[in-house]
Amino acid sequence: MPQTTHTLHDRTVGEIAARLPGASGVFRRFGIDFCCHGDVPLAEAANRRSLDMGKLETALGELDPTAAPDAPQETDALIDHIQARYHDVHRQQIPELIALSRKVEAVHAGHASVPEGLADTLHRIWSELEVHMKKEELTLFPAMRRQATDALFVPISEMRHDHDDHGAFLDEVAQLTNDYTLPDDACRSWQALYAGAAQLRADLMEHIHLENNVLFPRFETGA
Repeated sequence: MPQTTHTLHDRTVGEIAARLPGASGVFRRFGIDFCCHGDVPLAEAANRRSLDMGKLETALGELDPTAAPDAPQETDALIDHIQARYHDVHRQQIPELIALSRKVEAVHAGHASVPEGLADTLHRIWSELEVHMKKEELTLFPAMRRQATDALFVPISEMRHDHDDHGAFLDEVAQLTNDYTLPDDACRSWQALYAGAAQLRADLMEHIHLENNVLFPRFETGA
């Protein structure tokens, strides 16, 4: 049965993304930040971006709320999914993007559209993200598996703060790449770089969403 959208107006985009399968894809398509700023009501998020609310409602209404969730729901399985699908993938994709960016910046130095400084930005993302993921893997996730809810508010708050920083880095990448827009004469390496950077954005947004909107609230409320 299609999702009725009149009930979604006052719900936050993070809640909608967490409970309505496929909603995160709709939000990405409309440019709505559902991960780092998932606490914003849908109507307000649409208004901030001057979006056609009717089109957004139609897109959400076409989703099937009874479809299989986008990720496992049980806590241990969700943690396993986050580590395998996102932590492990980031550890492969970001160093490759850094190397590719350094190549493009060097070969095309002086080109009007060269993403000068992108490699350095990606390196900062990588440095901070690796520390962040280690904290989760060595401390936070094991505590969650033990259901140690009483002691997790502070570390979760720190992880949320890190996520805000990661989101700011993604904005910087988008700015440096002109929203991943290639020049007409872009070589294959340049094309691969922007395709990979766009995939990193999609992956990291989904990663942050699963933690901020699905996993973390279970341990902030004592549920």
